[in-house]
Amino acid sequence: MSDRLYAATRKGFFTVERTGNLWDVSKVDFVGENATLLLHDPRDAAIYVAFDHGHFGVKLQRSCDGGKSWEECAVPTYPTFTEEDKRRQGESPEMGAARDFSSLKEIWELTPGGPDEPGVLWAGTIPGGLFRSTDRGNSWEIIRSLWEREERWQWFGGGKDSPGIHSVAVHPSNSQHVTLGVSCGGAWVTEDGGETWNCRADGMRAEYLPPEEAGNPNVQDPHRLVQCPANPETLWVQHHNGIFRSTSGGELWEEIMDVEPSAFGFAVVVHPRDPDTAWFVPGVKDECRVPVDGKLVVTRTRDGGKSFEATGNGLPNRHCYDIVYRHALDVDGTGERLAMGSTTGSLWISEDGGDSWEGISNHLPPIHCVRFAP
Repeated sequence: MSDRLYAATRKGFFTVERTGNLWDVSKVDFVGENATLLLHDPRDAAIYVAFDHGHFGVKLQRSCDGGKSWEECAVPTYPTFTEEDKRRQGESPEMGAARDFSSLKEIWELTPGGPDEPGVLWAGTIPGGLFRSTDRGNSWEIIRSLWEREERWQWFGGGKDSPGIHSVAVHPSNSQHVTLGVSCGGAWVTEDGGETWNCRADGMRAEYLPPEEAGNPNVQDPHRLVQCPANPETLWVQHHNGIFRSTSGGELWEEIMDVEPSAFGFAVVVHPRDPDTAWFVPGVKDECRVPVDGKLVVTRTRDGGKSFEATGNGLPNRHCYDIVYRHALDVDGTGERLAMGSTTGSLWISEDGGDSWEGISNHLPPIHCVRFAP
C-alpha cells in the first residue's frame, strides 16, 4: 500500500503521509496558488502539478526529487486560430464559447505513456486538445489527427464553457492504444499511437439533448472514464446522466440502471485487478450538485453494476454539501485503500475498500485532485 498521498487544491499543493496509523499533512507547496491537477509518474517518480493563474494563464511545474525542488515546464500551445476557424466558431452565435479553440484554458488531464515510452506524457486540455510530450513536459505537440477531425466542431462545453479532454487511458500492454473521455465529445480510441481515431460511445445516452440526438456518440458527456489495468477491455464511465460500462474496449456501452441514491456524479475509480468492482460518489443532479438528502456516500459495485451498495461509515450524514470532482477520487494498487477530497476542503481515506472512511482534514482549500504515490 502507498503511504503517501498528494492533493491539488485551490490554494496549494499538499503532501499527506501516513505515520503509524495516522495520516496527516506533511508539506505544503505553492501556498495560495490554484493547483488544478497533479501526476506522480510511476516510471521515474517525477511529480507534475498544473496551475490555473487566471489572467496570468496556465502553468506546469515538475519535481524530480520528491517535491524538494521544482522547475517550470512548458505548457501546451494551440495552432493559430485561422479565419476558417473563426467562421466555424461563428456559425452558431449561441455556441461561440463552446467553439472557442483558440487558446489554452486548463490542463485537465496528465497521464504517463507506457513503460516502454520513457519521457512520454499525454495532456488533455480545455478546449478539447490532446497533446503529447516526449521529453517529460519540456515541449508539447498537439495531436493533429484528432484536432483536425470534422467532429470536433460538434463538441461543446458541459460544466465548463468549452469542451475538454479529462480522461486519457493508456492500454497497459500496448502503448499505442489510448482511450479518451471528452466532455462533451464522447469517447475516442486510437490503436496506432494517435495516427487515426474512432469515436466509441455507442450505447451512451445524453438525456439533455432532443430524443433524435440523444444517442449521438460524438456529443456524449462522460464526466470521467477509467480503465481496469488487469482487464483493459473493461471501461467505466461516470456520465452526465448515468453510469455506463463497456467490456469491449468501448465498442459498445451498457447503461447501468437503478443506481441508488443517484446515478449522477463526477468521479469513478475501478479496482486495479477486478474489473467488476468500481466506486462512484453520487450527487442529486446537474442542477443541484449536493449529496442526496445531505448525506455523503460512496457507491460501490462488486458485480459489474448488477447491484450497488452505498457506504458512508465515517462520512457526514446530515447537512453535507460536498461534491467530489472527477479527479478527486483515487484507489491505490492494492484496491483496498481509497482517498477522496471534496469541494469544501474535506479529505478522507479508506483502508478497507470503502467500507469505512476516516477524515484527514475538514479545512483544506477546495480539492481538485487526489493521487496516491505509486
